[in-house]
Amino acid sequence: MSAIREREALRAEISVFCKKLVLSQRAVQLCETEATPRQEEFLHRVLSEEMESRERSRRARLLSRAGFPVYKTLDGYERHGVKLPSSLQWSDLTEGTFIEGRRNLVLYGPVGTGKTHLAIAAGLRACELGMTVKFYTVAELVMRLAEAKRGGTLERLMSEIQRCQLLILDEWGYIPVDKDGSQLLFRVIADSYESRSLVITTNLEFSRWGTVFTDDQMAAAMINRLAHHGHLLVFEGESYRMKHALMKER
Repeated sequence: MSAIREREALRAEISVFCKKLVLSQRAVQLCETEATPRQEEFLHRVLSEEMESRERSRRARLLSRAGFPVYKTLDGYERHGVKLPSSLQWSDLTEGTFIEGRRNLVLYGPVGTGKTHLAIAAGLRACELGMTVKFYTVAELVMRLAEAKRGGTLERLMSEIQRCQLLILDEWGYIPVDKDGSQLLFRVIADSYESRSLVITTNLEFSRWGTVFTDDQMAAAMINRLAHHGHLLVFEGESYRMKHALMKER
């Protein structure tokens, strides 16, 4: 009886593989009527390896399309300088559950304290979990939005952004944004509200966002949308780059 149950379990897995690979169930029917146990095991191994190969290819495509400037992971990440709110667990970052809940993260702190590293690492982990991610610096995104608007391809770019599950905006507030750029950026934030997760890195407290985006009301509206389903992570301590700078060596 155990051998019969084992073959039934194997066929059930073959059936699942066929569905995921968009194949007909004919292979399962042939297993039941004609295949030997060894043939079933061979078919199971072939389909399993094909599934794994497709998953590897898909993850590679997701990483390539994300646009990360470098690859960073959470291995060895010094998180003692990061203050997480009580409503957020470290596992939310490592397992991507904040993305599933369409929650936002604002990573706030001085330059060089690991904000971009953590944002990239969380995005890379999301890609490994099969999620679609896009990474931009704010300056890059505003430039691309403005160019798309001038070239008549703005809706195409917006559709590309809307397809992602996680949008990472790095260096928020590092350089001023003009009125047109602010309006385009606001559209991205508004369209993302309750539709996808945002991760923003910034060294500016909320009270100063209006000075960067030329409009206090627009800045307040952005903050409102980010904060409603969001968490503030505060980064403290010495700049990692300055701490390990070669220029400090004597």
